[in-house]
Amino acid sequence: MNSSFSNIKGEIRENIALDRIDSALRIAFNFVERIITEPLCTSRVFASRDLDMLCQEIGRINLKREILSNKNPVAVKIESKRLVYVVSRLQNSGGHLRIILEMIAAQPTKEHLILATNVVGVSDVAFLSNYFSKHDNVFIAYAPHGTFANRLTWLQRALLETNVEHVYLFHHHQDSVAVAAFVPELNLQGSFCHHGDHHLCLGVHLSHVRHLDFHPMAYHYCREELGVDNIYVPLVCADQGGIDSNEAFSHEGCLTTVTVARSNKLDTRYYVRYVELVPRILECTKGRHIHIGKLTRLALNKIKAGMIRRRISINRFVYVEWTPSVWRTLVQYKVDLYLSSFPLGAGLTLIEAMGAGVPVVMHEHIFSRVHSSLELAYPHAYRWSDPEKLLEYLSHITPEQIRKERGWARSQYKRFHQPKYLKSFLEDGNSTQRQDIPALISDFRPKLDEWAAWAEAQLSASHLLYRWAHRMWRLLRARFQWHS
Repeated sequence: MNSSFSNIKGEIRENIALDRIDSALRIAFNFVERIITEPLCTSRVFASRDLDMLCQEIGRINLKREILSNKNPVAVKIESKRLVYVVSRLQNSGGHLRIILEMIAAQPTKEHLILATNVVGVSDVAFLSNYFSKHDNVFIAYAPHGTFANRLTWLQRALLETNVEHVYLFHHHQDSVAVAAFVPELNLQGSFCHHGDHHLCLGVHLSHVRHLDFHPMAYHYCREELGVDNIYVPLVCADQGGIDSNEAFSHEGCLTTVTVARSNKLDTRYYVRYVELVPRILECTKGRHIHIGKLTRLALNKIKAGMIRRRISINRFVYVEWTPSVWRTLVQYKVDLYLSSFPLGAGLTLIEAMGAGVPVVMHEHIFSRVHSSLELAYPHAYRWSDPEKLLEYLSHITPEQIRKERGWARSQYKRFHQPKYLKSFLEDGNSTQRQDIPALISDFRPKLDEWAAWAEAQLSASHLLYRWAHRMWRLLRARFQWHS
C-alpha cells in the first residue's frame, strides 16, 4: 500500500492517462475509505483540493467521451423542473436522510428526484419505497450494478435528461462518482451539502457550487481554516410539542436519561467507552437509561454484563433499536435528561431533544470541536470530559434544575431550528447569509496532551498483543512441524 499522497495522486493520473476511468475512481474512493476509518485522522483531515480536482477531471473526460460525443445520446428532457438530490445510499435512519426529508417538506409544490449511486452499499429500497409511496412528487432512481465508470455515465446522463432546477450533493465522504459527475460543463446550478463534516470528504473544494454547512462548528471551520466561501443553513425539525415542564423524575421518582446514536457514533476507540459508562450511570442515578439507535450484539452484551456485575435490574436499560420519531419517543418516555453521544456527537437528535424540552448534557470531546457539538446546545448546558465529574453531576441534579433547563432547551430550538428558517433559505434562492449563526464557544480547549498519552498507551497495548500473538503462532507452528 502506498503511504505517500503524491503516489496516490500519481496513480490516479496514470490511470486517467491510460483511459482507466473505473480504476481512477476506485483509487480515490479507496484512499478516502482508508482515511475515514482511521481514528487518528478523525476530525483532523477534512478535505483535499487535489482529489476534488482529479475527480472533476475524470468527470469532464467521461462527459465528453461517453455523452457529448453522441456515443450514448441524451434522451429528451422531462418537461417539469425538478430538484435533484444526489446520494450514495439511503437507509431508514441517519442525519442526511432527515435533512433531505426536511428540504422536501419545505417545498411541497415542487417535484423531487433522488439519484443514488449506491457505491457504498445498497439503499434500503423497501423502506424508501414504502415511505415515499405517500408522496406523488418524490421519485427515486438507483444506479445499475456495475463499474464505477458505468455509474458515472448513468448519473451524468440522468442529470442531463432531467429538467433540473437545482442539484443538491448529499453523497458520502468517499463517493468519487458523485463528485466526478457534477462538473461545470453540465451547466447546472448546484449545492454541496456538507453533512460528512467530521472526516475527509470529497467535494469540499468544488468551486462552481454553493457550499452549505448545517451547524456552526463546520461553518466556522470551513470558512476560517479551509478558506471556503460557505453558507450556514440550520438543521431543523418540525415542532411536535414539549414535555410538560412539571414532569421531572416522574418514573418511580428517579432520573430517566437517554442517548440517541447508532454504533458508528459510539463503537470506536476512545478514552471513555459508552458501553462501560452506561452501567455506572444507572448505578449512580438509581433510575433508567434509554438507548435509541441500533447497537451491535456485542455492545448490548457488554452493557448488560456491566449491569449484572453491579446488580442492576436489566429492565432499567431500555433499548429502542429504531423509531420513526425520536422526538415523540422522548415525550413518550418522559425523559429527564439527554446525554449526547460520544465520541461522535449527533446534531439532529440533539435538536429534537431540545425541541421536546429535554435538558441536555454535552460531552466535550478530547480534541474535536465538531464532535463536541457544544455550539448547538443552549449556552448553559452542562458539559463533561471527565466521567467522574459526569457521575457526580448526575447524582446531584434536582427536579427543579430539570424544569428550569427545559425552558432553556425549548428556547434554543425556537430561536435557531424551526422549519421556517430552512423554508426561508430555500425560497430566497440566493447565496446571501440571512440566518443567525451561533458563535463558537471561546473556552473549548483541545486536551491534546491527554489524547497523546491515551493514544500512546493504545499503541503500546497493540504492540504487546501483536508480540504475544506472534509468539503463539511460532509455538503452534513449531508444534505442528514437530508432530509432522
